[in-house]
Amino acid sequence: MEDLKALRDEIEKIDKQMAALFEQRMQCAGKIADYKSENGMPILDEGREQKLIKKNEAYINEELFKPFYRQFMYSMLDISKQYQHTIVEKMRVAYSGIEGAFANIAAKKLFPDGELVSFSSFKKAYKAVTLGKCDVAVMPIENSAAGEVGQVLDLMFEGELYVNGLYPLRISQNLLGVEGSHLSEIKRVISHPQALQQCSDYISEHGFEITESANTSIAAKQVADMGDKTIAAIASKETAGLYGLKLLDHDINEDIQNTTMFAVVSRNREEIINNGSGATVILMFSVKNEAGTLADAIGVIGKHGFSMNALRSRPLKSSPWQYYFYAEIDGRHAFDRIDSMLDEMSKYCETLKVLGASKENSEL
Repeated sequence: MEDLKALRDEIEKIDKQMAALFEQRMQCAGKIADYKSENGMPILDEGREQKLIKKNEAYINEELFKPFYRQFMYSMLDISKQYQHTIVEKMRVAYSGIEGAFANIAAKKLFPDGELVSFSSFKKAYKAVTLGKCDVAVMPIENSAAGEVGQVLDLMFEGELYVNGLYPLRISQNLLGVEGSHLSEIKRVISHPQALQQCSDYISEHGFEITESANTSIAAKQVADMGDKTIAAIASKETAGLYGLKLLDHDINEDIQNTTMFAVVSRNREEIINNGSGATVILMFSVKNEAGTLADAIGVIGKHGFSMNALRSRPLKSSPWQYYFYAEIDGRHAFDRIDSMLDEMSKYCETLKVLGASKENSEL
């Protein structure tokens, strides 16, 4: 049997090597945190973590050691994230609405250590990032039931910011009233137009009158301030606790899969387009006023091996009866052809820009 002292000396030698490697790894993690902060990216990337653990596990030859190595990797990644959080904790994150709004909820999930800054409109939140007053903005671009958020798409088309990630958030709409109120007493509901649309069947079934508000959370605050037992808000459950409201009914949106896609926008564009790690490339373009140019422009996308996941049109404010387009294309298998695709597509476009790219992200 080997000498105990010799074994302990060997472990001490290995520990010294591991300490040096740990320091190197943490320095790299710090650089990644700086990069994420500059490009408006959240720290958490569960998909990458799982792939990394699975890949690294293959380096372990002894089968008995693999479950222990997985625990080691989970602990290491947790420590790395804790360190990265200390670096990005001063990020200023803009959103439209007040505390309890769905954008506020999404921002908290994405940037739990950031300083969340509320703005009264999408335009003001967007402008805050443009002017450097905030580092990123978390903005809704589409709801699975109510469709696109046109104001946000217009800002992105006209503005200079980039999208560095798309993140789906499951939306549960709820009926909130003041203390002492009952569902049978409600005559009018207040909420954001999209929330009202998401709950249109429920509203019609109960014969409620509707009043639009700038935001679901603002609607909840309005109901709390009015103190009228016949008026309710449609908003998140979180707002009930914030404004002292009573949950009268839950999950009243007609689509139980109701989901809003949030975009993280910043002044810098993460270079995931060129390194092939983005699953979705986001384009915005307007076509020349010539016959067939829209079909030609779209045809170029497929010709170069990209499939289109989404295509939306919005009217151009500067040109009546003219439109611009928002497209999401699957770039996982054709990143080497992105530049040639854009070059050919530009022949048919008046305006063409790569708004950004997004990895495959799980639901918030």
